[in-house]
Amino acid sequence: MDLVTRYIAAVQRELPEDKRDEIGRELNANIRDQLDALTEQKGELSDDDSAAVLLQMGHPRDVAQQFVPPQPLISLSYMPVYRYTLYMVLGILFVLQIIASTSAWLHSQFGLLLYLKSVASGFIGDACLAFTAITVTYMLLSREPAAAAKATPNWHPRQLPAVEPGWQTISLQNIFTDLGTYAFLLVLIWYPLWFTPEQLEAQRISLAEPARQFLTWCTPVLLAGIVLNIGQLKQRFWSRPLLIANVMLNSALVLILLYLAVNGPLLDIKVEVWPYAFDWTSLQRSIVAALLITACFPAYELGRDLLRLKRLKAA
Repeated sequence: MDLVTRYIAAVQRELPEDKRDEIGRELNANIRDQLDALTEQKGELSDDDSAAVLLQMGHPRDVAQQFVPPQPLISLSYMPVYRYTLYMVLGILFVLQIIASTSAWLHSQFGLLLYLKSVASGFIGDACLAFTAITVTYMLLSREPAAAAKATPNWHPRQLPAVEPGWQTISLQNIFTDLGTYAFLLVLIWYPLWFTPEQLEAQRISLAEPARQFLTWCTPVLLAGIVLNIGQLKQRFWSRPLLIANVMLNSALVLILLYLAVNGPLLDIKVEVWPYAFDWTSLQRSIVAALLITACFPAYELGRDLLRLKRLKAA
């Protein structure tokens, strides 16, 4: 069989069925033109000359991909959001598994190896399910024509934002870090609702009821943080309204953390179950210190955003 015919057939095998004939004809014409030009230079061509031309064309699979590029499982426009969603969900699942395994360990006092096995096996099972669900979801979004159109909406150069200082750009990493934090806190606050009263009573360490009740009232603040982060995904630079919203959110977070630090205790610890395991008074003081240190982070962002607002006003 002619080398060119065999080569074109090999390329066609790598193509979708509805495109094989059209691309085969185009490729055949292209190769024949190259061979005719070479014939005018050298005269009659041997099989080695034809093979050299085909080698220069490249592997049939590579040539087929030039005509019909392979479609990724997840659209490139969704890939950054997909990656950060995966990191956020897996991080939350890992922390929740640590909490669940630690709670079981405090109940039964099993060994360290069994504790590590509980963490690993529980996290791997949840992570596989989450990875599959997230990947399938973004795969379906990538295959949806309407969603693809939304990924690259109509735009006009006049609608582009002005060139802003570097600090005005909001990174996806910061957005998804905050999203993960708020989602984790919501799960932590409402986690006790998954237990029966008997299971709650059996907990050796849990959130103190006044603290849990107060955090329940603070749920709208965390939901507002999630809404703000979703808004940042749509507008990836700091504007005056976003900065004002972030100032209000961080002010609320600072007040919440300071209230928890002052009006302790945060944890309800059944000291009588294992009275000599820890110095519970020192532990409670450490928790207060941790809350005060944590409050420094939103306080820093609060001061930072106030300065940014001042810069925007002066600009």
